[in-house]
Amino acid sequence: MRAVQYDAYGGGAAGLKHVEVPIPSAKKNELLLKLDAATINPVDWKIQKGVLRPLLPLKLPFIPGTDVAGVVAHVGPGVKDFMVGDQVVAMLNSLYGGAFAEYAVASVNLTVKRPPEVSAAEGAGLPVAAGTALQALRSIGAKFDGTGEPLNVLITAASGGVGLYAVQLAKLANLHVTATCGARNVELVKSLGADEVLDYRTPEGATMRSPSGRKYDGVVHCTVGVSWASFEPLMSAAGRVIDITPNFSSMLTSALHMVTLRKKRLVPLLLSPNKADLEFLVGLVKEVKLKTVVDSSFPFKRLDAGMAEEHRRPCHRQDRRRDESLIMGMPRDCHRERILFVLFISLVK
Repeated sequence: MRAVQYDAYGGGAAGLKHVEVPIPSAKKNELLLKLDAATINPVDWKIQKGVLRPLLPLKLPFIPGTDVAGVVAHVGPGVKDFMVGDQVVAMLNSLYGGAFAEYAVASVNLTVKRPPEVSAAEGAGLPVAAGTALQALRSIGAKFDGTGEPLNVLITAASGGVGLYAVQLAKLANLHVTATCGARNVELVKSLGADEVLDYRTPEGATMRSPSGRKYDGVVHCTVGVSWASFEPLMSAAGRVIDITPNFSSMLTSALHMVTLRKKRLVPLLLSPNKADLEFLVGLVKEVKLKTVVDSSFPFKRLDAGMAEEHRRPCHRQDRRRDESLIMGMPRDCHRERILFVLFISLVK
């Protein structure tokens, strides 16, 4: 099968190689998928760059990518709930990757059926970006069964990959949403349901204060370069800042808040993938309650061009270009905020 891999750290898009490799085999409780679409997430180029060494990748050469949609080509031993021909959405094991290829192996524990109302690109965008948004909001206290309190939340970088999902999911949970983004995407973020949208470049937006004077019960923090001290005066008595891109400093701050029993606190979030969340998200897309906003599509033979787009954004921010369906667009510099950048790779032959 055709695949794109790298055999050394670094090199960016130029380090990717189009190769022919054997089709993998599905083991017990695994599925072999023929892929229709995959997503490039920031972690993919971080792994290639060596940021997560020695944890990831486990070995080289490595086929990157985890978020996919496709059709079941073969079922491994012990599989009962899937059959050949099923359309599915899956998150591959991050230790082994494999999304940038014609076929990949997925665990049944992180694979769900994709109904015809959900396109391959819509489904492939969900596992990491929407999953992170969902878990961040639940960490704040959001509930999606109608029993939750009407909390006030701030979503930074709301026109980014996680942010766009977070705005929509927050409104489904009946939360009041204040969002930050670049001026060009204010109307986009409003159209997804945000109650208040701040242009982060303006003096008012830089403060992140709610125009209606609300204190935030929670923050879905999708950027870097904003300190805890900037958030603390904006928070309610027991407000939480959920940091989806935690670094060593934020980990220390969080630990300090825990040992001192702080009510206001910073909470680092690392995605915990699970089947129930993925089924929930796919169901929302089916019911037209949640939508995936696609930035750019690349055919398989130009997958390295998609990675090149991602590599050109070492410091992502939330100022996104909107151009018809290419919405989650292109940061121009490394000013102050970081977003998740999602590209969909159409595996059209």
